[in-house]
Amino acid sequence: MTRAALDNLWARVESQRERVPAMYGKVDFRAIPERFTATPGDATALSGKYDRDRDALLADADRVEFIRAYTMIGDVTADAYAALMREHGFRALVDMLTNACDHGVENVPGAPPELVAFIKDMERIPDWLDMKLVEEGARVDRNAAANLGPFIIRGAFIATFMNKYAALPMAVTGTLSSQTAGRRVKDTATFFTTSVLPGALERFGPGFKSAAMVRLMHSMVRANVLRRPKDWDMGVYGIPIPQVDQMPAGLISVFLLSYKMIEEGRTQFTPRERAMVELARYRCFLLGLPEELLADTPQGIVNLMNARSGTLRSGYDDSTCGELLRATMAADLRPDDSRGARVHEIFELAFAKLFFVKSFMGGDKAKAASIGVKLTSGDVALAAVAGLFIYARMRLYALAAYIPGVRGIADRRLVAKLKAQLVSYGHAEFTTDAAQYRPSAAPVPAE
Repeated sequence: MTRAALDNLWARVESQRERVPAMYGKVDFRAIPERFTATPGDATALSGKYDRDRDALLADADRVEFIRAYTMIGDVTADAYAALMREHGFRALVDMLTNACDHGVENVPGAPPELVAFIKDMERIPDWLDMKLVEEGARVDRNAAANLGPFIIRGAFIATFMNKYAALPMAVTGTLSSQTAGRRVKDTATFFTTSVLPGALERFGPGFKSAAMVRLMHSMVRANVLRRPKDWDMGVYGIPIPQVDQMPAGLISVFLLSYKMIEEGRTQFTPRERAMVELARYRCFLLGLPEELLADTPQGIVNLMNARSGTLRSGYDDSTCGELLRATMAADLRPDDSRGARVHEIFELAFAKLFFVKSFMGGDKAKAASIGVKLTSGDVALAAVAGLFIYARMRLYALAAYIPGVRGIADRRLVAKLKAQLVSYGHAEFTTDAAQYRPSAAPVPAE
């Protein structure tokens, strides 16, 4: 990246102050928050086998500065709309956005300019977009979403708050009870499940609307938190939910794919892999991620994700991360109290525990137990049974995808399963209630 490009990026960072003064008017964007570190030897979110790449990351000063800048950027278009809460009220903003998604912003009576800009930003067609590839990516992803998704939604959600700097917005916004944590898990699952339905990401598709609601929810969190400077230490945590913190949820699957390809010596995606990547990229684009964060090559994706993780200071705070973790593990995700729902929960919980221990604790069961996730031998056995069941179903659907005449039938069954899952998750709220916010924990020395 050239110096001129970096200067332009910093100008965009600084422009937030003028564009959304109600939120960013007093923010010093050049200050480096504690969460960001480019110091060799510091512990960061880049751990395990990925940590070996940190020295090379830090050697690229331009990329480090690029990530530092994006650590201080919210979503200025959606933020400007969310900043109207005091003028229009929370419910009116949600209703107007819903109406704009369903009927077009031109049909929203009295639509404020900020809403028009919000919708127009989402309607913009990036030069690289190929909706046929996006649709193919959705078709490919439906197998995992339908068969693996229900078993990993809890475990995958935990990944979003294993770092105290990135997790604090979740804690401040009151996601610390099993009831509220359960709702957030279902909201997240609803968005990703909806996004792989046929035509979901088209302009008037349900995925487009869900993306708009997620963007508004994130911006409402920023707006409410930044109005409470005594409860949010900018010097420690920086901007709430910066753009770089939205990369892992949207790009983790293609990051793992890309890293595996690089280890295998491959540099080009297969057509099937390219479709999966384009689905992930466009989904993130609709969520407001700048195109500069949406690399389209294996090495580019790995470089950006590692740059984010390698500059996010490591830190686990039990009052934030631990409470969120335990609330999520205790959440009741059952749609009802039927026998089938209870049986599914038994296997799902065991699978989530094993997934967590393997993915985030390096297989250390004692360490996991110390923070509230006790993996027993019975859990391992149940998770193994669930794993065999999941693998068998996914394998059968994968094979069906290559058989003419069967492919369409199998895909329709997957779509039906996904729609049934959405019903079981209930109506996604994609909202945040400022009345439930709590003060952030007093800053503690970095670990």
